[in-house]
Amino acid sequence: GGASFPGMRWPRSPRLTPCPPAAALSPFAATRRIGHPYQNRTPPKRKKPRTSFSRVQICELEKRFHRQKYLASAERATLAKALKMTDAQVKTWFQNRRTKWRRQTAEEREAERQQANRLMLHLQQEAFQKSLSQPLPQDPLCMHNSSLYALQNLQPWAEDNKVTSVSGVA
Repeated sequence: GGASFPGMRWPRSPRLTPCPPAAALSPFAATRRIGHPYQNRTPPKRKKPRTSFSRVQICELEKRFHRQKYLASAERATLAKALKMTDAQVKTWFQNRRTKWRRQTAEEREAERQQANRLMLHLQQEAFQKSLSQPLPQDPLCMHNSSLYALQNLQPWAEDNKVTSVSGVA
């Protein structure tokens, strides 16, 4: 039974081993199949060739997608009829287009995030450079305590790293 296709062979029925005499039978030993278990499955369906759409169809689908990411079944049927496509083709096209759209928007968000990070790093570096070139405001407490005064004026990043003692003792 069933349709046959040229060049396609249907798997044979599983061969059964002959039954041993009734005395040799255990409760679990019956007949066993010989051959691979997948041999009894139906053959795989052939993949349909990729459908090509005309430029007009794609243009109309893109315009509609730009306005509306999801279509109700009645809208989909009307659009399919207008574009001389099947309902399934329109449905599949919209599913694939939404997947592409999600990937593109995720890539755009990631690019924006990286650009914002680069800008923040640049601004931080600029602020740090400005802080190096501007003298620190004098803290009144530090001005009256020689140890705190020395610590406040200590700039390890400065070109001149000579250690000078406030009290005069080296």
